[in-house]
Parts: sequence; structure tokens; C-alpha cells
Amino acid sequence: MIRTMDRKPLPLWPGAVPFSLGNEEKDLPAVTPYVPPLWKMNRRAIVIFPGGGYGGLAPYEGEGYAEFFAKQGFFCFVVKYRLGGADGYHHPVQISDAARAVRFVRSLAPGLGFRPECVGVMGSSAGGHLAASVATVPHLARTGEGEGNIAALSSRPSFSVLCYPVITLDAPFAHQGSRQALLGPHFSAEDEQMLSLEKSVTPETSPTFLFHRLGDTAVPVENSLLYAEALRKNKVRFELHMYERGEHGGGLDDGHPWVAEAIRWMNTF
Repeated sequence: MIRTMDRKPLPLWPGAVPFSLGNEEKDLPAVTPYVPPLWKMNRRAIVIFPGGGYGGLAPYEGEGYAEFFAKQGFFCFVVKYRLGGADGYHHPVQISDAARAVRFVRSLAPGLGFRPECVGVMGSSAGGHLAASVATVPHLARTGEGEGNIAALSSRPSFSVLCYPVITLDAPFAHQGSRQALLGPHFSAEDEQMLSLEKSVTPETSPTFLFHRLGDTAVPVENSLLYAEALRKNKVRFELHMYERGEHGGGLDDGHPWVAEAIRWMNTF
């Protein structure tokens, strides 16, 4: 069963997809499993949200991550979540897809052999905002019809790995493209404040690994600094790694030090 699932996209939602605007490819969220080699399995899972400004999905921050981390022993699940911009999906669609992905992956744990209490999330840029959202405000997500017992599983991940993440929606450090694509033209001030995630951290927020580059002019390092400070104040376990050189993006970046540090940290769970 395990090998037959490898790299085969699965529908994210059972039955009718909540908030659906149609039945095209862009309207059908999915999750693709990447199974680790049998001799390397470490009984941990990572749900991966690619970046792309909430208007696209960067492959190197999705399947690129999954291929690499699966080789290190992690079960990886890349989520194709619905997007803003031309696709027309806005909050709470994205966090609902993300929370469902965490629940769905947890439901697979007994059959696949990883620990349901060790299901983390990983996201880069806007995908980092989505990962941090489900780690911080999972109650903003909606459930769907037909989930059955899966709806009762926790949507909050066991840990989060945030790579040069969008965190704040407030000027001057917000990434305006991500903000606009996520919120759309009609949104409440309450949602805007809740999704400026440095303001929503609580002691229940998931333990977090953050990395950022000082040269990032697209998503300034203050995004990670604000989140780290909120985690510290709430006594949430975290690590923050700041690197002097480099701009926004990069993903695995040909063996960048963040990769080894993240593996070391995730292996403590």
C-alpha cells in the first residue's frame, strides 16, 4: 500500500470541495505523498506548503523539498492549495485547505507507520505564512462535509519549519502581493489582524524553526524577528537562524546550512 501511494496526487477533500468556484484543475486541491526509503523511515511526517505569493506554487519549494527530505527518512506530503489572484480564492480557503491537509495526513499515520503526534508543516515565503497560520490560528479554518472522524483530529501541527516566511500583514514589513492575494478585496479588519501572525501567537502555537536572510528585500527579516519575539514572549519553543548573505527564495539552495539545522531540529520531536 505504501509504495503504491508514492508521488500519486490524492484529492485533499472527500466529496464536495468547500468554497469551490468550479471544477477545473485550479479548483481541486490535492496532496501528493513522497515515501521515504524503508531503511531510512524515521516515523515523522512533514506537510509542505510551497510559496508563490498566494498566487502560484513554486515547485522547488514543494516537490523539491519533498524529494530531499524523503531521502532523509521523513514522510512528505506536498499540498496543492487553492490560490488568490486570477484563481479567485481568498481567506479562509487557504487555511481551510492547510488544516484539512494536517488532519488528513494524521489520519494516514497508522497505515503508513509514522507517528500522528509527529506531523509537522514546512512552508516558504507565502507558504511559510500558511504553515504559520495553521500552527497559530487553526481555529480560523472550516471543515468540510464527509470528513467523518477525521474532522475531530487536531489541525495544529506538531512543529513548523518556516523558510523566509511572510508573517505580518502590516506596513512597512508586509509583502503586499501576498497580503492582497490572501485577503482579496473584501475582508474584515479582524481577519487582517488575526492573520498578521505575530499578533496571534499563544502558548499553544506549534514549536517553530525559522530561517531568513538579511539581504531579503522582498520579505524583510523583520517578519521572522516579529514572530520569534512573539514565540519567546509566549514561551513557545523555537530556533531562529539568520544568514548574512542571500536574497529572497532559494529553497534548498545547493546545501545551504539551514537544511542540516532543520533536520537536526526536527529529529528532536
